[in-house]
Amino acid sequence: MLPRIDLRGRLEDARTLLPRAAVDVAFAVEEVRPVLEAIRVDGDVAVRTATMQFDGIELDELRVPVEEIDAAVLGLDDVQPGLRAALEECIRRARLVHEAQRRPDETITVSPGGTVTERWLPVNRVGLYVPGGLVAYPSSVVMNVVPAQVAGVSSIAIASPPQKEFGGRPHPAILGAAGLLGITEVYAVGGAQAVGMLAYGTESCPAVDVITGPGNVYVAAAKRLVRGIVGIDAEAGPTEIGILADDTADPAHLAADLIAQAEHDPLAACLLVTTSEDLIEAVRAALIEQVEATRHTDRVRTALSGQSATVLVDDLDAGIAALDGWAPEHLEVVTADARAVAGRFRNAGAIFVGPYAPVSLGDYLAGSNHVLPTGGTARHSAGLSISSFLRCVHVVEYTREALAEVAPHIEALGTAEDLLAHVEAVMVRLR
Repeated sequence: MLPRIDLRGRLEDARTLLPRAAVDVAFAVEEVRPVLEAIRVDGDVAVRTATMQFDGIELDELRVPVEEIDAAVLGLDDVQPGLRAALEECIRRARLVHEAQRRPDETITVSPGGTVTERWLPVNRVGLYVPGGLVAYPSSVVMNVVPAQVAGVSSIAIASPPQKEFGGRPHPAILGAAGLLGITEVYAVGGAQAVGMLAYGTESCPAVDVITGPGNVYVAAAKRLVRGIVGIDAEAGPTEIGILADDTADPAHLAADLIAQAEHDPLAACLLVTTSEDLIEAVRAALIEQVEATRHTDRVRTALSGQSATVLVDDLDAGIAALDGWAPEHLEVVTADARAVAGRFRNAGAIFVGPYAPVSLGDYLAGSNHVLPTGGTARHSAGLSISSFLRCVHVVEYTREALAEVAPHIEALGTAEDLLAHVEAVMVRLR
């Protein structure tokens, strides 16, 4: 459990040696393609067929009746005592953070009489996918819905897999979370068929403009296929955590954080990077005790024994370089002067600083969004935010005088590109 990698003197090998789950989205694309094509052509019938094939559930209707969503709100504390209050606080904190992301329209004066106004406009309709495989995620309802609502999206649909134990409906915690947020359009559809339904539209579900939310490899493959027809946030893969720690860190805390990510998925990738051999041994000892006591022991053991490791580096600089290259979904910095060290990172979905900011806090109640880039895509992509649901539209206004001032430059550029009609479209206004 938790293999050891010695990167001392081998930092250049970090990219190839640091483990990560191998997810073959390309293979899944070929599995998913006929499902999506059937939905594009046959609509609801194909969605029902796929749901029976993959989930073993026969759906009488795709959309969950509003009265069942309302009932789920009232029954949240029956699912788990205190769940309603926890979700309400999760929503409150998420709104605070995401409302701070608002950008006002801004007019830039380029020259006297020439302006460009940047307008930030929400998309009209979004489809939010909430997974329900190994675990039901009511917190993911919050993380998807809140930024869309803050962005000003007027039409929001949620899709989540049907559950046999709940009569072919999504998990009641997911329905209750949707109801708390005022979402009345929820579909009992999961997997690739949910993505197809949202992207192409069916008799029951109008097509959307953007699809967001994590899922399994088949959901990721479906999102790859419909990208361009709709916008997507990302092709989410298995969860990841990278921890940079020194001798100031508590081994029991680090062990708990590794286990917390490992319980998500047998394919979870968990790295502990440190200069301290003593810390590695202390964490190993803590893991032995804690893994035996955790609920999902088999899942955790699989993840920690597979694409996970303790990583020994020469110094803090090497640890930063190794993890920055790995670009984890979640990064914890538990070192002396942790804030300064965290400030040196460039590549991470979210950064958790110090001993009292575990990733679990970010999953639920930090106020940050937990829909984050995986698989190293944090090198070029960001987590879900209101920007995921906004478009910047440039509004250009010029007076005749401002156009005349720039006309010689347009003539030079248009002539150089052999686009003389472009030049004429300006000159005809100035004669």
